[in-house]
Amino acid sequence: MSAVPAERPHEGAWRAPGTQPEASPVVSHVLSRVHASLTEVGEVSLGGLSDADVVRLVDQLTGVTSRLTHELCRVVAEADRRRLGDATGARDVHQWWAGRSRHTHADAARLSRLARAFEDDLHAPTARALAAGELRVEQARVIVGAVDAIPASVRTADGITRIIDPGVRAQARDHLLAAAVEHDSKALRRLGKRILDVVAPELGEAHEAKTLAEEEARADATADLEMNDDGNGRCHGRFTLPSHIGAMLKRHLLALANPARHPEADLRDETGAWKPLRRRLGEAFIEYVERYPVEATPTTAGVNATVVITMTLDQLLGEHVTALLDDGTRMSAGQARRLACEAGIIPVVLDGSSIPLDLGRSRRLFTKAQRIALGLRDGGCTARGCETTASGCHAHHDDPWSRGGRTDLANGRLLCPRHHRLAHDSRYAMTVHADNKVTFARRT
Repeated sequence: MSAVPAERPHEGAWRAPGTQPEASPVVSHVLSRVHASLTEVGEVSLGGLSDADVVRLVDQLTGVTSRLTHELCRVVAEADRRRLGDATGARDVHQWWAGRSRHTHADAARLSRLARAFEDDLHAPTARALAAGELRVEQARVIVGAVDAIPASVRTADGITRIIDPGVRAQARDHLLAAAVEHDSKALRRLGKRILDVVAPELGEAHEAKTLAEEEARADATADLEMNDDGNGRCHGRFTLPSHIGAMLKRHLLALANPARHPEADLRDETGAWKPLRRRLGEAFIEYVERYPVEATPTTAGVNATVVITMTLDQLLGEHVTALLDDGTRMSAGQARRLACEAGIIPVVLDGSSIPLDLGRSRRLFTKAQRIALGLRDGGCTARGCETTASGCHAHHDDPWSRGGRTDLANGRLLCPRHHRLAHDSRYAMTVHADNKVTFARRT
């Protein structure tokens, strides 16, 4: 039997393996216009554009990407309804689409699950926002996940089971859609975990306590660490730890990797280039292990960390409350009580004596307690769009100390080293906005 030569697709068009060349005139017309438009964009000479035009292209293409993703979701959902994968023996639409598109099965599954969720009327507004280019696909996925995670009922502290009104889910969705205008998917995920505190505060605390306890139980049950020597002088490994332990380890390593602790020569690699953070963290981990004193090695499991408790002592002893590590990681009351027995506690809102946070003009540098308070308030670098965590930031005086500014929380903010340099660079103007975020613009 002679081989049948494969039909050559139209020049410039992409075709998945096995795609049939025949298509309806409507589909052919639509797809040809899409490809033609993308070709026109690709032919634009970027070097000749103004800065404003480049910004406009970035914004518009970001929105177009969201719109195309929504249309892809819509078509994949239709393929799922028609069970098109059955013809090739695919297990599900994820496998069918992954095989045609060369996506991984995991990537195909994530998008097809989102496509299926959009079929629910509850998620129609989220789908419309994505279709309009107002939402990013990761934001949409987070919103759908947070809304779907709201339980049908919650058991309150007094032992009463409360049914959650279906309208609460719609309120949660609308609140997260509004928040998506200002927050990325990472911030939305944090908001989504506590969305009941906003739309149903009488139930949110009990739900969060239950959710955190379940997450911590799963984390404890799945903790593992693998280490293997490759025989060439290196050891490779991977680990899975509870989130709060990972946060504690990261804080220790970032402190050891802080460039301020090292001469410039130690911050450059063998070629003279700056070492990336990944390598500096690896070297910090080596230092961390080598410096750990043998006499301090516990004979039983121990914890050594500072815990910031943003609650009163009575609340700490209660059931449906939460606590924070000094990097902002949330934990259940049970976890907080356990760490309180084994680690030092810095009271932030505790009754009784506390470390003073406002020292006025008497001190130039922010104290450790003030830096912790800034971390809890700011969450990290306050420059809009910057994701540097609090542990990687400097404490900055909005009104310079040298000009009479006070060393207190009202006059302080966290900035990463780069944005801290910009704040003191006379070539840039720093603007503080109503949400306490700052932006920088080059002076003209």
